[in-house]
Amino acid sequence: MKTPFLQVIYALFSASFLFAQHQETGEKPSVYKGEKNATEDSSSLLYAFKHGDFNGHFRYFFMATDNASGLSDYFANAGGGGLHYNTARFHNFQFGISGFYVFNLYSSPFDAIDSTTGQSNRYELGLFDVEDPLNHKDIDRLEELYLKYHFKETHFTLGRQLINTPFINLQDGRMRPTGVEGIWIESTQLKNTKIEGGYIYAVSPRSTTKWYNIEESIGIYPSGVNIDGSKSNYHDNLSSRGVGMLGITHKPLKWLKFQLWDLYTDNIFNSALAQVDVEIPTKKQSKFYTSAQFIRQDAVNDGGNVDPSKAYCTKNGKAMTFGGRIGLKTEKWDVSANFNHITDHGRYLMPREWGRDPFFTFMPRERNEGVGNSTAAVLKMAYKIPKYRIQTSLMAGYINMPDVKNTFMNKYGFPSYYQINADVRYAFAGLLKGLDVQMLAVAKINAGETYGNDRFVINKVNMVTYNLVLNYHF
Repeated sequence: MKTPFLQVIYALFSASFLFAQHQETGEKPSVYKGEKNATEDSSSLLYAFKHGDFNGHFRYFFMATDNASGLSDYFANAGGGGLHYNTARFHNFQFGISGFYVFNLYSSPFDAIDSTTGQSNRYELGLFDVEDPLNHKDIDRLEELYLKYHFKETHFTLGRQLINTPFINLQDGRMRPTGVEGIWIESTQLKNTKIEGGYIYAVSPRSTTKWYNIEESIGIYPSGVNIDGSKSNYHDNLSSRGVGMLGITHKPLKWLKFQLWDLYTDNIFNSALAQVDVEIPTKKQSKFYTSAQFIRQDAVNDGGNVDPSKAYCTKNGKAMTFGGRIGLKTEKWDVSANFNHITDHGRYLMPREWGRDPFFTFMPRERNEGVGNSTAAVLKMAYKIPKYRIQTSLMAGYINMPDVKNTFMNKYGFPSYYQINADVRYAFAGLLKGLDVQMLAVAKINAGETYGNDRFVINKVNMVTYNLVLNYHF
């Protein structure tokens, strides 16, 4: 999908490239004429391009899932890299561009179906392109292409970009994050206050290569069932003109912070979040912290389609969640107890293509979206050894879910479960500075009734997923 803004950018690049094509045979190739030495003029556009920031990222990701006995297991090896460039400021403008490529080095066959349940792979395919499971080589994406304007303590960004908010975020747990396209504004002009927001008209979800209109982006991932148990059929059947989002973060005191966020998805739903964070220093460089969060969600119009079987939300539907956390952070330790409850008013829904849950109880490799009347309690412990550049974390939680057959409250048929995450990270120094390694193991243990149906088990509970990630940034 090409928006008018991107069409202009593409046209400018195409024109400049065509003018540079004619060269006599035998001449040294000079497609990139900026390679030539030139007298620098700090007031020129050329100077802004030559003095921009350039960086790169190589990534290797091994992932394996060990399911319960008798069910299919999976593994994947992914490798890739990307480059990002941002010009220096030119009359307060900046131009940025980035891209990334991924290769499937060697993996399980993603077109294979488990013979017992008829289910396909869930986790490993997300390293590549979920819309083309057999694609092993041509997995690439123009990730950023934007024009940014700075005005005092405010900047405006137009085009393809990366943002990180409670509702739409990077969710970077695979090879590449989720990207958005639109206009985004961030301002710290007001004292102790950050205001950010904008209009988003396209999304490129994690684990995809294409860009989609807002309504097209919802339902690319598995979409579960409707409240009556029929298969969800909202993908490619929704109507929306885009997303408007506004976030205000105010810190009136050094130890107190308020956050208000609202996400309005035209013709589909509205989600509003309020959060307060308190952080009180104690003796010996430690900090006591606590937070409270509330989210309310309401359907807009018919929830995306007048036909209830093709709508994302039920007409007049609503959902509410509230959560809290309490913790202590020292120079080396960070320990917290976290809680979240989704009420029985309805399912809490948020397109998984757009980001992960904002709940305090979130743990990598699982989400609690698509359910109502659910309670989660999670203990998180992190320990770091700065001298040796080591970070470790351990998370353990219990998530009480509605019965798997209660489709009104359980969109994906997920049973109650225990989850344990163990994470170790190490950053290299010296010759290998820029390289870091992460090892993550996640175990999910069934704690609910599955009625002897392994469709409620495979890739959900009684399983372990192993992750080894290497990153090299330069």
